Amino acid sequence: VTITGVNGWIKPLKFMISTAIYTMTIPWLLSYVQGWQRFVRFSAWFTGVALVIENSLLIVQVLRGTTSHFNASTPFNAVVFGIMGILIFTLSALNLVVAIRLVMQKMADRVFGWGLRLGLLITVAGMLVAALMTSPTAAQLEKAYQGKGLPVSGAHSVGVEDGGAGLPLLGWSTEGGDLRIPHFVGLHALQVLPLLGWWLSRRRASLRWSEGQRLALVWIAGLGYLGLMGLLTWQALRGQSIVAPDSLMVVATLALVARATIATLFVLRRKAVGA
Repeated sequence: VTITGVNGWIKPLKFMISTAIYTMTIPWLLSYVQGWQRFVRFSAWFTGVALVIENSLLIVQVLRGTTSHFNASTPFNAVVFGIMGILIFTLSALNLVVAIRLVMQKMADRVFGWGLRLGLLITVAGMLVAALMTSPTAAQLEKAYQGKGLPVSGAHSVGVEDGGAGLPLLGWSTEGGDLRIPHFVGLHALQVLPLLGWWLSRRRASLRWSEGQRLALVWIAGLGYLGLMGLLTWQALRGQSIVAPDSLMVVATLALVARATIATLFVLRRKAVGA
């Protein structure tokens, strides 16, 4: 089945891999929430059910030979996309509530705790990037003004039509901007930053860095990660492909890397504990 120029089963495959990683991470993260047990159980239950429905709808649309996202060509297709949007918006809201709860509560390990909090907050921001994809493009609005209706409302790509040349398997556009990139990067902050905090805590004896140093490193990583997601969003909205950055994007990226590197060196230049 070919949909928008690519094998239609690639999208469900990517979603299943992504949601599998997400559903393995969420119970681990929720285990650190103190109290609010009813809310924790509901969040875990809703996450599982929502992602099963999401993946099922993707498969249904592939079997029907049509797209799942941005598809308003028929009432059924519009309802499918609407259900998917409501589920993801609700997941984002639940994640935000969990993040707020984690910020409010005290955690014995501050380094790991801030890895969890920052990872979850940036993941919520990554989820919200998807909202930028739902606005009709200029070309879609032009067709609507011409009386051709709005069978497709929104797009992954910016500056080019969805379904053009893209990176192997990932499908990210190599011809224009693609908002799936910052969305992807943001979502996986949920694994990257908590794991960094966990590693710094587990290795505190061998690394011989103080708690303040390790905490600062988590914050540098978190702010750097958020900055990267912001740069990728900016690049996509400018209609620029990830594989063809202009000089402005290169300079901005180098500036971000330089600031993170300088901040890291400044933190680590302090004498190690016990040295």
